[in-house]
Parts: sequence; structure tokens; C-alpha cells
Amino acid sequence: MRKPKAARENARTRRTAPRAHWQLQTAKARFSELFRRARSEGPQLITRRDKEGVVMISDEQYERLVGKAHQPRSLLRFFRESPLVGIELDLERDRDQGRDIEL
Repeated sequence: MRKPKAARENARTRRTAPRAHWQLQTAKARFSELFRRARSEGPQLITRRDKEGVVMISDEQYERLVGKAHQPRSLLRFFRESPLVGIELDLERDRDQGRDIEL
């Protein structure tokens, strides 16, 4: 039995290893195809002289990666890793004497 289309697309977008390897010249010449394949097949590796490389991914995959990377695992970890850790704050307040109210 075949999986529903949404399940197939989710499985396809979860892949993280590049599915295809492109030389920079070929990627430039066939950019529309590269773009289409990055959206439909998953990450596409683009290299220059078989050394330097970049990966083209769909915007949905990018948002998932970036969104997860920027969310703290817990509130405690968030505060412990804050750039404000160690800064002295003056948290003392004047003692509140209350206010007069009519009864």
C-alpha cells in the first residue's frame, strides 16, 4: 500500500544528506532545474573544483533548521546561556509603606 502524498513529502523533506552533486558551472547553467530539484527531491550539493561546497535546500527545510537552532531547550538553559549572565543588577527597592485608603 502506498503512503499518502503528504507523508511521502514529509519523508522527502526530512532528508538531510544532499541527494545530487552539481558542479558550479552546471548549476549556473541549469539553475531552474537545480531549484526545482531542491524543492522536490531535497538538498542539492554544489561544488567548485570538487573542493568548496554549498547546499541548496528548500525554504521549508531552512526554516525548520533555523527555527530549531534558535529555540532554547529549556527556560533554565536560556537564562544560563544569556549574554547578560554575570552583569550586576541593582534590584533593591524602597520599602513600600502602603497607601492610605478610606474605609
